[in-house]
Amino acid sequence: MSDIHVLGLRKYYGTHRAVDGVDFHVKEGSFTVLLGPSGCGKSTTLRMIAGLETPTSGEVYIGGNNVTHNPPSKRGISMVFQSYALFPHLNVAQNIVFGLKVRGVKAKERQERLSHVATLVGLEELLERKPSELSGGQKQRVALARAVIAEQRVCLMDEPLSNLDAKLRHEMRIEIRALQQRLGMSVLYVTHDQVEAMSMADQIILLNQGIIEQKGVPADFYESPATTFVGRFIGTPPMNILPLHVTQHGLCVYDVPLFERHPNRIPKDAHMVGIRPEDVMLSAPGRGLEGKVLFSDYHGADTVLGIQPKGENNPQNPLLSRLQGRCEYKNGDTVWVTWRDKNITIFDAKGKR
Repeated sequence: MSDIHVLGLRKYYGTHRAVDGVDFHVKEGSFTVLLGPSGCGKSTTLRMIAGLETPTSGEVYIGGNNVTHNPPSKRGISMVFQSYALFPHLNVAQNIVFGLKVRGVKAKERQERLSHVATLVGLEELLERKPSELSGGQKQRVALARAVIAEQRVCLMDEPLSNLDAKLRHEMRIEIRALQQRLGMSVLYVTHDQVEAMSMADQIILLNQGIIEQKGVPADFYESPATTFVGRFIGTPPMNILPLHVTQHGLCVYDVPLFERHPNRIPKDAHMVGIRPEDVMLSAPGRGLEGKVLFSDYHGADTVLGIQPKGENNPQNPLLSRLQGRCEYKNGDTVWVTWRDKNITIFDAKGKR
């Protein structure tokens, strides 16, 4: 077995709470992503699983065995770090087999494994080069090869693509996912990049200030955010989180009645609504919500409008509308927008769905 169970994991540095009661399960052969902003506790959690940090409390099980107090070498894992951590005086081949040599694996077996792994990650032509002669993507492949050659069923990855440019990150995302599926490894992958998480993961665990905000398959985070934090963190541009107001027309988003046709659908504790920018549509003048265009960002396939609703004076929190193609709007133009009831997510005063 190569699954990972984390039960009640906590880590405090003095009075600072880095991780507070985290529970999750990484299934055997799956790709799980620990996602969250800087300082949320994701790397600390990974390091406790790896044995590089000692938990304040809680337990870690790998393959059904309690490894909470085992040294890293006794946990049956490999690891890929944010920095490539390559030995500059060794060539690619020597870097890849270094761990096997230290563990006393015989030369013939080292060579057989090296040949196989170098082919897997596309390094056959680079084995005699030194790290200084490699590009960032090639260095990352060496780091991956070093983890794969250990033949451990569990691999931990700590933001391995953060040092690469956008094009290389895209290519390496595809390669890492394909490699994981081919080898059937259980991977726990740490990142702050939602694109990496949404495109690679079987399961996402989103952390915020040391606790889990939501865990599940990628589609859940976009279509059914558990909290306003999830709604804002997942999605580019982020979900609009709008306050509800009681008016003479009932419960309204600004001056637009909520669920006008189906008022019985409004929960008693409704406090805010979430609307994805692509669900905020332009409407005919006089219909829906009136506002002024604050900015227009053209991205090629779509245009994002920032709109200040009529009567509002907070340009720092515009209503975002994502429209297909190119839209010719200038700052100060008046527009009207609307949305469908079915595309609204309702949150309570604590920001929970």
